[in-house]
Amino acid sequence: MVVHQTGSNFTFSEGLQRMVSEYDVRSQKQHILLVARWTDEHAPEVIIGQELLDAARRMQKALKEKGLAQSTINNRIQVVKRVLSLSYREWDWLDLPLDGKLRKPSPKNERHVYLTELELADLLEAVPERYRIERKVILLAMLTGMRRGELMALETGNVYNGRIVLRPNQTKSGKPRVIPLTEEALPLVKALPFDTTGDRVRGAFEKAREKIGRPDIRFHDLRHCYASLLASKGDALTSIRDLLGHSSLTVTSRYAHADPARWESVVAKLPRISNHTLVQT
Repeated sequence: MVVHQTGSNFTFSEGLQRMVSEYDVRSQKQHILLVARWTDEHAPEVIIGQELLDAARRMQKALKEKGLAQSTINNRIQVVKRVLSLSYREWDWLDLPLDGKLRKPSPKNERHVYLTELELADLLEAVPERYRIERKVILLAMLTGMRRGELMALETGNVYNGRIVLRPNQTKSGKPRVIPLTEEALPLVKALPFDTTGDRVRGAFEKAREKIGRPDIRFHDLRHCYASLLASKGDALTSIRDLLGHSSLTVTSRYAHADPARWESVVAKLPRISNHTLVQT
C-alpha cells in the first residue's frame, strides 16, 4: 500500500527529535536512545510511513533473535508507534494512521517478582541513610505503582486534591492518569520535583536489594507489587488497570493470583435462590 504524506517527507530521526522537544519522554528515554541507535545503524534516514513500518518490523525480528524479552521489545516498538501516532494526529505529517499496524505481542512467561508487605518494608529500611530523597522516591513507587520515569518527572502541578494527576505527555500510553494518594504518600509529594536523579535512585535501590539478599528485584517490580497487593485486597481489575494505566485487562490480569480464601468470601456473597423445602427434598 502506498502511503501519501502531507508536505515533504520527514525522517524518523526528525520525528524523534520533535517528540523529545515537545513532549515529556523521560519515562521512555532509554528506549528512545536504543531505537535511535538501531535505526541509525540499520535504517538511516528512514522515512516516516510504510518505510518506517518495514524497518520497525525488522527491528522486532532482530531483537527477538537476540533473545530480548518480549516486554523489552514492546517498549522499543512503542517508541516507533508514538512517533507514527503523533505524525498523523498532531503534526499532520501523514494522511493515514499507521501506528495501529505495528503489533506488540503479549509477553508470555515473563518474570514477575512479587514482594509481601513485610518484604517491601525490609527493602525500604535497607536504603542507606545518605539516600533520604531516594528513599522517598522508592516509597512513593511502592504506594502508587508509578514508573521511575514518571516519578522523576513529577512537578508540583501534578498534585491536586490528594491525587497525582499525570498529563498525557507524562505517561507511557499518552493518556492522562489519576492516582489517589494514601496518608502515607501525601507527605512525600510536598516538595516536588525530587532533588535527585534517576541514577541515584537506581543506586539506592540496588544497595537496598543487596543488603536484604534479593539481587533479583528490579525497580519496576515495585509496580507489580503495588498491583498485586491491590488485587489481594479484593480491588476490581478494572480499577487496577486504570491506576496503572494499562491498555487492557489482559495486561492487568497477571496480578489476579489464585486465592481460595478470596473465592470463598466471594461465593459467600451470592444470594439464596431456592427455598428450604426445595433444598431438603
